[in-house]
Amino acid sequence: MDKQVFSLLQVSRSIQKTLSERYSGTYWIKAEMNKLNLYSHSGHCYPELVEKKDGKVIAQMKSILWRDDYRNINYRFLKVLNEPLKDGIKILFLASITYDPAHGLSLIIHDIDPSYTLGDIEKEKQETIKRLQTEGLFNANKLLTIPLLPQRIAIISVETSKGYADFLKVLEQNSWGYRFFHFLFPSLLQGEKAKHSIIAQLRRIRKVREHFDVVAIIRGGGGDIGLSCYNDYELAREIALFPIPVITGIGHATNETVVEMISHTNAITPTKIAEDLIQKFHNFSVPVHRAEERIAEQSRRLIYDERMRFQAEIKLFRSVTERILTENRTRVREHGRSIYRQSVFLFKSHRDYLSAIREGVKKAAFIYCGTSQQLLKQTGQNLKKESSTLLKKHNTELNGMEKNIHNMSPQNVLKRGYSITRLNGHALKTYREAKAGDTLDTILFEGQLLSVIQSSQKTSE
Repeated sequence: MDKQVFSLLQVSRSIQKTLSERYSGTYWIKAEMNKLNLYSHSGHCYPELVEKKDGKVIAQMKSILWRDDYRNINYRFLKVLNEPLKDGIKILFLASITYDPAHGLSLIIHDIDPSYTLGDIEKEKQETIKRLQTEGLFNANKLLTIPLLPQRIAIISVETSKGYADFLKVLEQNSWGYRFFHFLFPSLLQGEKAKHSIIAQLRRIRKVREHFDVVAIIRGGGGDIGLSCYNDYELAREIALFPIPVITGIGHATNETVVEMISHTNAITPTKIAEDLIQKFHNFSVPVHRAEERIAEQSRRLIYDERMRFQAEIKLFRSVTERILTENRTRVREHGRSIYRQSVFLFKSHRDYLSAIREGVKKAAFIYCGTSQQLLKQTGQNLKKESSTLLKKHNTELNGMEKNIHNMSPQNVLKRGYSITRLNGHALKTYREAKAGDTLDTILFEGQLLSVIQSSQKTSE
């Protein structure tokens, strides 16, 4: 059977003709723009469109957005949404269907309705708010207490940001001379990657939170563009659960974001954050200075009153003491005369008494010395006699001991017929210490004998 064969180009042109005849008009289509794919050198975009269900892609198609259409649509997005046309947003777009044999099926995008995307963004924002409220997190960070003097500030910002520079200028050049410690945790603050960058820096700060009083998220100079990341649930939840107060100064005046709603304090600009922090110091400083002035004034008044009272007391004390001294001076003189008279009488009485005592002591001492001299003489004679007797007795005892020691010396013992038997240099005391075959060394009064043991036994009693 003959087969009819078509070339790939024939099939492609047939599909192209069918689609052009069937889909000749334009259609409003809703989809998610997964990737914008903007080519800066040409200005054309080749968006990647998808439709998802339960997180899975169920439809996917390429599209084309020519340079002039892109510029017009992007301008309207900036005007309506304060956001540019970007990846990851849901769009309602007007498109025509085209098929090219070389490039396949595509959608030519002619227009995009920004109000549809705005509604989707607002829906995401409301869903974030509702979810935080349901989880009881919406006011969590607001319930934290900012220290009376928030002096240590962790800053999340872009180092080159004008808002960051304005914040530091106001903070460091305040006319009251208040001193703050601040440390920058650099982060992206707008665009698709801003959310993850801010969360990463918040988690860094969490590890060293004991070194800071507040966290300030500062963004300035960018207008209202690129704020959609501040409606993201993950970022809002991270701030709501942060263990120290978070202050935001994102730098715009309309359409408050979720992050600004749930942060502890929100200021319109970074400068306003710095002014609020300075105001806290001022609110504390002014009453302190006023109290200082009141204390100083009251102290001066008290010192003056006490000085006057003290001078009055001095005058009274001087008057009283002069009177008392006059009275006592007279009394002392009278007592002095009386004491002199009594002293003269007492000295005379005691002089006679002491003379009698001296004579009595002299007589008693002479008698006592004579008696003691006789006693000492008798004691000396007795001591000499008893010492001579005791020495003779001990001399006799020593002579007896010397004779016994001489009789018990080894030479005298051996001389009387005794001998000393040794085994291996040690004197034998019992037959159990030797055995047959041992060589014994016997010491006599004259000479020594060597003998070999044939047998040993216990002597019968």
